[in-house]
Amino acid sequence: MRTLYYQPSCGISGDMHLAAMIDLGVPEQHLTDELAKLNLASEFKITFESGSKMGISGTRAEVHAADQHDHRHHDTIIKMITNAGFSQAIEARALRVFQIIAVAEAKIHNIPIEQVHFHEVGAIDSIVDIVGAAICLEWLGVERVICNAVEVGSGYVNCAHGRFPVPAPATQEILSGVPCTYGTVSGESTTPTGAAILKASVDEYEPKSAFIPEKFGYGVGHKDFEIPNVLRIVLGESTANQVSKSEQHYKIEANIDDMAAENFEPLIQDLMAAGAGDVFFTPIIMKKSRPATCLSVLSNQANVHALADMILNRSSTIGLRIVPFTKRILPRELKEIETSFGTVRIKEVTQPDGRKRWKSEYEDVQRIAVAKGKDFRSVKQLIDFEIMQQLPGTNSK
Repeated sequence: MRTLYYQPSCGISGDMHLAAMIDLGVPEQHLTDELAKLNLASEFKITFESGSKMGISGTRAEVHAADQHDHRHHDTIIKMITNAGFSQAIEARALRVFQIIAVAEAKIHNIPIEQVHFHEVGAIDSIVDIVGAAICLEWLGVERVICNAVEVGSGYVNCAHGRFPVPAPATQEILSGVPCTYGTVSGESTTPTGAAILKASVDEYEPKSAFIPEKFGYGVGHKDFEIPNVLRIVLGESTANQVSKSEQHYKIEANIDDMAAENFEPLIQDLMAAGAGDVFFTPIIMKKSRPATCLSVLSNQANVHALADMILNRSSTIGLRIVPFTKRILPRELKEIETSFGTVRIKEVTQPDGRKRWKSEYEDVQRIAVAKGKDFRSVKQLIDFEIMQQLPGTNSK
């Protein structure tokens, strides 16, 4: 299974993350072309150069901002991203990162999420770091993301709210439920942006399964610490792709009988943006024969508490259930297949009996159907037939 492995032994910031991605092999031109869709070319310039810390060489990134607009509303940033024309995967991940930060800020200040002002994170460099992270992760096409414990640093940090102990309040809230280490370095080593990128992307912390490293990327930071201030990201294969694997996940449930139906849709969007694996509803009959809805949210360990807080804050329920469950996952591989319609991605899975089956990616088929002016169903049938000729011995789902 194609896996990305974060090793933030000296913490993580947005610029170090971008630098490590470029060092890992993401084309710089691809990143800048995608960032141009934000229509902010007059406001920033991003540069990459070779750098090193204590003999460890890598890539250093810097976002040069022409004019800092340090206070942007959550809604302003959402519109900026949704109007840019990114792919669904990039848009969803970028929005998820900002949603995680917004939820943290709302909780710290005890205000509705709509009133959240982004301070340092609303600056142009942080917007570039976050959207750039989503662009790079999509380009790598990884199926799984794992991470070691996150070093947050020690001492004090000056932030928009004054002088605070490390980590800053937003960073501490974002890292709730995430394994952290403290005091390896003096100073702030993990920023809210870096923490939110991890929270939105990581599937498993402190991984136990074997991992075969193939490529390494080093993002060089700007600060000097007692140890090399670099973020290492490793691309490779998890040996878990040979057999199905089991993971610990959680189902958050709430029975709701007093909330207007129109309020459920924005709740779904917010939960998915905040990292929910899935959200679904089940019609139920409660005591006193009341018709109601059971809200179910699936989550990994890293996001369960933040998602539970969101349900309590943004729905009418006054209680919920958190139920652990084991999720069994078949090994899967994302492949690109050349067809007469263009390149189409498929997801190929291996069954316990060793047989393989695959499914063409909805987004690619839909894009082709729209471009051809034809209906989705007929285009999918034609594409799947071509792919089947190239993959003998496998079955389409």
